[in-house]
Amino acid sequence: MAVITGSHPFGLWVVTVSWQGDAVYRVHFGRTGPSGPIHPLIRRYLMGQEVDLTGIASPADEGDGKTAAIYRAVRKVGYGEVATYGEIAETVGTAPRAVGQAMARNPTPLVIPCHRIVSKHGIGGFTPPIEIKKDLLAMERAVCSGRKGRI
Repeated sequence: MAVITGSHPFGLWVVTVSWQGDAVYRVHFGRTGPSGPIHPLIRRYLMGQEVDLTGIASPADEGDGKTAAIYRAVRKVGYGEVATYGEIAETVGTAPRAVGQAMARNPTPLVIPCHRIVSKHGIGGFTPPIEIKKDLLAMERAVCSGRKGRI
């Protein structure tokens, strides 16, 4: 089975995903992307549906290294939730700066939800334009607030 690369819109952006089965190898935000399907759970996520992406594998969080441990800790931050760089650092026994550096190099955002990691005093950074991080967090907040309003 070959790796599939496709894209899906998210607001003014296009999200390109390279994937195979239940593994995602790369997620990229840009203005254009190749036509083709993306992983169905990521497509549903980008359409504003609450989905659990923890069943999708990312090679980035495999292994015993500190970066992989950071990625595994970040994957535990749930949909609609945030954690600080310091909280993740404390969990894995490293410095907040190391967490920020790992987030900047994250090859599979959304799968490893680096947009949910924020600064103690604000939103923090994001390797794609910061507007994408704001939009992702706003989408998750809206979905969660709609869910809480249902009976």
